[in-house]
Parts: sequence; structure tokens; C-alpha cells
Amino acid sequence: MSKRSELIEQMNLAGREVSAAAVMFHSAVASRRGLSATEEKALDVLMREGPLTHADLTRHTGLAPASVTNLLDRLERKGYAERTPHPQDGRRILVAAKTDQVFAAMAPLFEDWVRSLDELYSEYTNNQLATIADFMHKAAERQRAATERLTSNSRSGEPSGAPEA
Repeated sequence: MSKRSELIEQMNLAGREVSAAAVMFHSAVASRRGLSATEEKALDVLMREGPLTHADLTRHTGLAPASVTNLLDRLERKGYAERTPHPQDGRRILVAAKTDQVFAAMAPLFEDWVRSLDELYSEYTNNQLATIADFMHKAAERQRAATERLTSNSRSGEPSGAPEA
């Protein structure tokens, strides 16, 4: 096996480890606040991107439109998000995270992890951090596209459950 093949294998393994750790961490955070992991991550999108239309949130998450509608209903009921009329187009609705409530609920749960990441960042040069950040942004974009393809397939009638025996 070539050195590059070995590195790519290690990158794939590391990606799987990060993915599993992220899912478990965010599931634990969400659970502490009575949310699902999807709800918690949708709030993250709303916090980073600002108020979004339903279509924008669908595009940012890659979730099916009906799933986004149900998700927003739950976040609104739980007091973490609100719908308001779009200021330029009264026919459209914007969805925004209730920033103060979200921050007050979530920030304490992230403090230890953020402190640990700050320690990790100190082990790398600025150039290394720039390369890592570039890779992570591009990998996230590819994962969003893969999510969109999966949700598009489920909307087109492809079964989404377990294969039949």
C-alpha cells in the first residue's frame, strides 16, 4: 500500500471517528435540553446564518421540506425559535433562533469542549490550522450535498427503510 493510500485510509478513519464523536456529543447536549440532535443542529444553523426562510433552512440542512416544517414547529413550541413575516415579502416567513434563550441553554454545555479545542489548536501553526479549516469546510459542503441527494431520493419514492429480507 502506498503512503498516500495509507494516509487516505487514516483520513477516512479519522473522519468516521469525528463523525461518531460529534453525533454522540450533540445527542448528549440536545438530550440535556429536551431536544433531538436534529433540533439542536438546526438551531446551530439558525444561530450561524441568522433568520432564514423555510426554503433556506431546507437548503442549509439538506432535510426534506416536510421535515423542516415539523422541526420548526417543535423548536417554536419549545421556545427556541420563532417565525416572523419577511420584511421585504409579506407572503414569506422568516425563522429565527431566539438567540438569548439558545445561548443561555447551550453555552454552558459547550464550555469544557471549547476549552479543550483551544488547547488542541495551540499544537498547530497558523498555516496548519488554515489547511485543516479549509479541509473541514470542504468536507462539510460535500456532506451537505450527500444529505441533499439522500433526501431527494427519499422524496422521489426510493425506500428509506431497511432492505427487505
